Amino acid sequence: MVSVSSYCGSGTGIVWDDKHIVTAYHVAGDDESADICSDGREITGKVMGHDAVSDIAVIEVEGNLVPMQRGNSDMLKVGQFVLALANPYGGGIGATSGIITGIRKRVGGWWNFSLDEAIVTDARVNPGYSGGPLVNASGKLIGMNVALVSSRGIAVPVNRIGRKVERILSGKTEARPYLGIGISYVRLPAGNGQAMHGLIVMSVEKGSPAENAGLIVGDILLSADGREVAREFAYSGLLGDDTVGREVVLGILRGGKHMDIRAIPQQAQDGE
Repeated sequence: MVSVSSYCGSGTGIVWDDKHIVTAYHVAGDDESADICSDGREITGKVMGHDAVSDIAVIEVEGNLVPMQRGNSDMLKVGQFVLALANPYGGGIGATSGIITGIRKRVGGWWNFSLDEAIVTDARVNPGYSGGPLVNASGKLIGMNVALVSSRGIAVPVNRIGRKVERILSGKTEARPYLGIGISYVRLPAGNGQAMHGLIVMSVEKGSPAENAGLIVGDILLSADGREVAREFAYSGLLGDDTVGREVVLGILRGGKHMDIRAIPQQAQDGE
């Protein structure tokens, strides 16, 4: 575990393997390098890439680092004991304890995206804990702390981190689903089982997956791929990165009537 600082902020980093450190994207930001403090040494690492939606960044350093042992986040259970660890600002190790209070498929947050997978705990994540490890009772890495939301610690599961790190280091393009619509959030009137939140379609790009699927201006998007719209979810968080190139069902409201429309999101290009 190391201290990480960049132009964007300061936090903690997890030693992933002998030359790579994983931290939160909102700590490393879009900088090309980050300062690392480890065992009293200060070194500069190269930011190899990031996944902003998952709040993950990977930094490469010279040297022979000792990685943390990893657990299996697919086996976690509510009520399990956890420790949130940090090395904030290089001032020494800090820790808070708690239990897992939830394992969510979707959590919205201040970063303007929603995490597709998240571990929710009551271990308080203090300033400087971002990017630090969440470990189980055996001391094995099960997640990376990224935020405190409504007095709950939010962590990215280690298995998801592993998939993202592999993609970043292999140079593969990150899957980003694109429909080709402009949207705006709307709150819907309650009653009769009516959804409370929606995204009204303000524009549809010509030749886009949305146009091909039959979406029109004025449609209100209620769900996508089985995920309902919620106020804190950005549109980009509604479609998982596994939806590119496969058919998804869009639940919409058109003229007061509920409809399902099938669309195939494309890979987003730069600027989309």
